[in-house]
Amino acid sequence: MFKTLKEDIEVVFERDPAAKSVLEVLLCYPGLHAIILHRIAHYFYKKGFILLPRLISHINRFLTGIEIHPGAKIGRRFFIDHGMGVVIGETTEIGDNVTIYQGVTLGGTGKEKGKRHPTIKDNVVIGSGAKVLGPIVVGENSKIGAGAVVLKDVPPNSTVVGVPARCVKKDNIRIARSYEVDLEHGKLPDPVEEELRRLRERIERLEKILMERDEEDEAV
Repeated sequence: MFKTLKEDIEVVFERDPAAKSVLEVLLCYPGLHAIILHRIAHYFYKKGFILLPRLISHINRFLTGIEIHPGAKIGRRFFIDHGMGVVIGETTEIGDNVTIYQGVTLGGTGKEKGKRHPTIKDNVVIGSGAKVLGPIVVGENSKIGAGAVVLKDVPPNSTVVGVPARCVKKDNIRIARSYEVDLEHGKLPDPVEEELRRLRERIERLEKILMERDEEDEAV
């Protein structure tokens, strides 16, 4: 327990340049508070208790603004930055070295029983306001852009953006090593802008060809 707490504190300093001291992190970081309370709730949940872990989860939500079902499985070195509005469903599974920002939902899409929430593999970054819905898998070292709505599996080493989310990068980004997470979730390609740029370039080429033909006709 103390080893896990030490790792949870260390990861705050690694991923948040605003963190200045251990005391500040312990007292003023709701993401850390939410993780600690969740680990306690999850312990009782695995022991077969029903009401107590849900009560701890409810208190957690009231204190931090972060709602994590006690059944959710969360790995080591998990970091929630700011965290207000984060929702993590019952059958969610989160690997190691995962980072999520405020407003993220790891939710379900219906009333079905069993596995109905996403599985997030190691070294994933999920940007602010992103929604990852259903029993899908987000592969290792992937990045989900802010505001994206992810409804399908995300391959490893990929970047997805948009509503619904679509893959815009795969296998051409540096794979994060253990304990090394790429937090640049705001610097992502915009596929709509890129398509508009290609259309503009094509129109300019066509206009140039037409102008050259007009000049040739005039010369004749």
